[in-house]
Amino acid sequence: MSGAATAQAGAGLSQAEALARLRRDGPNELPQDRRRRLAPIVWEALREPMLQLLLAAGGIYLVLGNRAEALMLLGFAVLNVVMVVVQEARTETALAALRELAAPRALVWRDGAQSQIPARELVAGDVIRLSEGERVPADAVLQEAAALQADEALLTGESVPVRKQAGGGQAARAEPGGEATAYVWAGSLITGGSGVARVCATGPRTAIGRIGHALGGVEAAPPPLQTQMRRLVWLFAAAGIGASLLLTVAYGLLHGHWLQAVLGGITLAMATLPEEFPLVLTIFLVLGAWRMSRRHVLARRGAAIEALGTATLLCTDKTGTLTQNRMSVARLAVGAETLTLTPETSALPETFHALVETAILASRPDPFDPMEQAFHALGRRSLAGSGHLHAGWTMARDYPVQPDMLAMSQAWPGTAPGTYLIAAKGAPEAIADLCHLEEPALAALRRGVAEMAAAGLRVLAVARGAHAGPDWPASQHEFAFTLLGLAGLADPLRPGVPAAVAACRSAGIDVAMITGDHPATARAIAQQAGIAAGAVLTGAEMARLDDTALREAVRTTRLFARVLPEQKLRLVQAFAANGEVVAMTGDGVNDAPSLKAAHIGIAMGGRGTDVAREAAALVLLDDDFTSLVAAIRLGRRIDANLRKAFSYILAVHVPVAGMALIPVLLGWPLMLGPVHVVFLEMIIDPASSIVFEAEPEAASIMSAPPRRPGAPLFSLGLLAGGVLQGATVLAAAMLVFALGTQGGGDESTGRAMAFITLVAGNLGLVLSNKMLGGGALAAIGRPNTALAMVAAGAVLALGLTLWVPWLRALFGFPALPAGQMAVALLAGLASMALNMAALGLWQARRAR
Repeated sequence: MSGAATAQAGAGLSQAEALARLRRDGPNELPQDRRRRLAPIVWEALREPMLQLLLAAGGIYLVLGNRAEALMLLGFAVLNVVMVVVQEARTETALAALRELAAPRALVWRDGAQSQIPARELVAGDVIRLSEGERVPADAVLQEAAALQADEALLTGESVPVRKQAGGGQAARAEPGGEATAYVWAGSLITGGSGVARVCATGPRTAIGRIGHALGGVEAAPPPLQTQMRRLVWLFAAAGIGASLLLTVAYGLLHGHWLQAVLGGITLAMATLPEEFPLVLTIFLVLGAWRMSRRHVLARRGAAIEALGTATLLCTDKTGTLTQNRMSVARLAVGAETLTLTPETSALPETFHALVETAILASRPDPFDPMEQAFHALGRRSLAGSGHLHAGWTMARDYPVQPDMLAMSQAWPGTAPGTYLIAAKGAPEAIADLCHLEEPALAALRRGVAEMAAAGLRVLAVARGAHAGPDWPASQHEFAFTLLGLAGLADPLRPGVPAAVAACRSAGIDVAMITGDHPATARAIAQQAGIAAGAVLTGAEMARLDDTALREAVRTTRLFARVLPEQKLRLVQAFAANGEVVAMTGDGVNDAPSLKAAHIGIAMGGRGTDVAREAAALVLLDDDFTSLVAAIRLGRRIDANLRKAFSYILAVHVPVAGMALIPVLLGWPLMLGPVHVVFLEMIIDPASSIVFEAEPEAASIMSAPPRRPGAPLFSLGLLAGGVLQGATVLAAAMLVFALGTQGGGDESTGRAMAFITLVAGNLGLVLSNKMLGGGALAAIGRPNTALAMVAAGAVLALGLTLWVPWLRALFGFPALPAGQMAVALLAGLASMALNMAALGLWQARRAR
């Protein structure tokens, strides 16, 4: 397609003209609300039960005539809304960044040069290239088509691919569906072939825009984590509302003060409602996905983030993932003569000219494949001016790689009219079959292949044939080929791969390599990467095994060679049947079934097709295995920090709820009012969401085995531990309250001292829950700027309530002497020390 493609490139728009049309027509996207506006965010905040309780308490204080306390509560309500807006804005910013990364892109000619641009920037008149596995970004008319087929099921409901052709098909009806049309439609999928097309409609003017369909992302069911969280929220909400109603009735009957009873009920409801749970989960998942995107991993589904913590097996391909995808021809072999090449090689002996020339003719004229690019690069360096480069030739026929023939052939016009030169390249065994080699020649070929493969080279064989006459055979096997030689291509290992594989092993995660390469090449690369280089299972051997036998074979096998994309599905199913939690990489159309079947499907962002990306849960934006391992590390961090945050939320609500409930049960005056609970919530909300989300991972996070599949994130042990931590702080606060009311003190003194203990104990709970999954000193030593800011703000706010007279009056506090403050503070610190010691002992026992 090279010559014609270049001609079409010259017909592309200039950048200036494209910008003018973009301003005139608008972006190439359907109307959608891409970002949430301020008003809906504020409205959702006002609908939150916690805020409504706060407003109700403020209204009751107004009825009671306590205007100052009412204004304080209403001010806290405004602050609560501001915090929600800030957190939502942060979430929306992260989501916008993720949308930009996930946005489709298009290969377009601008100013006569090819470039990749976001599909939303396409305009009418742009010339674009279409390739197998991509979604068509806009309605367009084909200028060229090479065996191009499109699946238009999104528009027509018909899943059978439609054949497309350039030129005469333009007379066909300009509607989706119908054979042999020259039109391709936005949203349809190129299932085969390639082409060049000129955009004729964008955005709402496309066929899919006119019929009102929305091109959204794949909608996924809520991950198990959300299901567990919702159950927990309903449990706590039901218990909190029930307890608050009982408290209201009991206090009213016992004391006869029904307004105070309602305030007490509201206080208890505010203390027990778990409004932080959904907030924390949303922030963790969205910001976690954003953090992954900064490590070049796009999380398309929230379930993938959770699943990363349970992965036991990573199945990765070789080229471009473990290696740099920068192929170069490193060795040539013609007969018994071999030649080692370097990047500086600029001339070749005549013996190797035909081999390189035919390898180029067996490659696409405008290649994307790194191996074909390597042949073209070698030809430009070494064959320039030799008469072996055929610029401007037009391909007459091609025979692509087939599952039963791992070789491709391309036909070019010969020197005599009606004759054709046939160039073929592919797996050495396939080329040997095409050449019908006798045993001596076949044995020599195998020796040459083994020598190159043992050096870690990817080996291709090259053959040449001829054809005369207008009738083309159905299969390339019917040509008479002559073997020209072998080419060994080097693709260096990515620098960080051995360390990343070692990190996986220490984390209890096996790594399997699945490649289409020769078994010896696979073994050599696996040894360099540190992957268990034992037995190699080939695709041909897999085909002879039934499902039971394959399950047994893959229990110990981690190297798979000469594997076809469609065989990956069988491997995923076999691994899963053996109890593995599988992460599988893929990039082609045929990889989509295996990516969907895997627990974590991972598509290549650079070389992957749109089909693979849509089927996958994760996308490696740089196609780098080390980025995948970094994502697993981040997934485990998110998993661990969610546990810490939920344990903290559970723990901190115990003393707050207890101090609202116990006085009623014991016949004491109310110890906490809504204003006190709101103050504590101003610490709890940012601590549970921002502080724990920003908590760095423990150094040992990749040394622990994966979380057991199916194990709940909120185990009974985690719930019990949270309750016990909170009970420790509650006991300290109640003890301090009792001390404050003795020796001439009153309930206001006890309330102030207990409140100091609660604030100190609250901050202590943050520190103690930082210990989960790591030692005390390591947890405290890990820097967390968000924690420092929250702690400083809490201490400053507490100081103001104790020393500013009008704030003391609002909170119902007297002026405390330094001794009583010290006692209250020490009690809070003692509860923190007790909790940290208990957690340390528990973790040491688990480690033993």
